[in-house]
Amino acid sequence: MKKIVIAAGTGFLGQALIRHFKQNAKEIVVLTRGKEKQEGNISYVHWNAKSLTGWEAALENADLLINLAGKSVDCRYNEANKREILLSRINSTKILNNAVLQCKKPPKHWLNSSTATIYRHSEDKQMDEYTGEIGNDFSMNVAQSWEKAFFKTETPNTKKTALRTSIVLGKNGGAFLPLKNLTQMGFGGKQGNGKQFVSWIHEDDFAKALGFVFEKEITGVINIVSPTPIQNKAFMKALRKELKIPFGTPVGKRLLEFGAKIIGTETELVLKSRNVIPKRLQENGFTFKYQTIESAFKNLLHD
Repeated sequence: MKKIVIAAGTGFLGQALIRHFKQNAKEIVVLTRGKEKQEGNISYVHWNAKSLTGWEAALENADLLINLAGKSVDCRYNEANKREILLSRINSTKILNNAVLQCKKPPKHWLNSSTATIYRHSEDKQMDEYTGEIGNDFSMNVAQSWEKAFFKTETPNTKKTALRTSIVLGKNGGAFLPLKNLTQMGFGGKQGNGKQFVSWIHEDDFAKALGFVFEKEITGVINIVSPTPIQNKAFMKALRKELKIPFGTPVGKRLLEFGAKIIGTETELVLKSRNVIPKRLQENGFTFKYQTIESAFKNLLHD
């Protein structure tokens, strides 16, 4: 690849992608709300994710556009936050659609963030891209609106793929550090009844999977998750084992609800059962470096 554009690429996921692609890409452009700067072959270009102000020129001649924009869901779901969660996703996707259509030489392929939360809570069935059941609540409706905003504008010269990503585990961000800290404090037991499934992917496999989607020209929707969703109680047990902590206090639903209010988040993030598998990645021959949670924890804690 000669040129990659990453919209909202200064966060945890963006940094994982930059580490993965910077050796092989001639040029990486990061669209950011921050200051413009140049670091080697990485350019940071200012945008507001809402309107065309000149940044759209950066999309010209791009091989790959990756959009990571959207307010974090790690917050209380009050009306103001719910509105911002929805609009930050819809507006950034719409303005990128406009920008792509204005390009003389538009990006060859656009990967837009979505979420594995689009599928219903499931302890009984694994959700793939073909038979997965989409549910109806705030988070699932946001995901559907997001994908609709992405796909409804046709971009004849740019392939499109929606990335239904679940929890990305990495050393420097995401969900892993809070879980590690909780476990070290003695609260590494199951959360709720512990039967809910956790769909996860290691940050290295996440970045590798996006490169694979581009290489194989996979379009439509795709689940970016490991092939082994695991129940919360087993997930926490594996984390305790790797940290050599023999016991973890379980955290029941009531205590979770109380704690979520204190720290300004929602229990859905840990109590929803995301039982999602990457059927399309596997069908196309993708190989995961970290197939099991044990191998992922070993790398994240010791390598």
